[in-house]
Amino acid sequence: MLISNMEIVPGKRVKKHLGLVQGSTVRAKHAGRDIMAGLKNIFGGELKGYTDLLSEARDGALERLSEQADSIGANAVVNVRFSTSAIAAGASEILVYGTAVVLEDM
Repeated sequence: MLISNMEIVPGKRVKKHLGLVQGSTVRAKHAGRDIMAGLKNIFGGELKGYTDLLSEARDGALERLSEQADSIGANAVVNVRFSTSAIAAGASEILVYGTAVVLEDM
């Protein structure tokens, strides 16, 4: 499955447009990560626990997007975008969406 944030893919043309697909996940902070983040606020540096949490969330959302696109017969998703929002105190959603298409060589 080709996933691209571009509207077109060089050397390919859209044979069939299958519509909007999306994937999302809601993740909550871990109390241990909050403690470490509090310490980092004192000494500075990357909040590795939060970086890992966001990376896992993006990967999970992309996997769900890919599964949805695959289920309707797409071989690519173009014009992919990410969005985040706070769902509750300490929990956030990552949403990824794009256009499922069937691409073919030019």
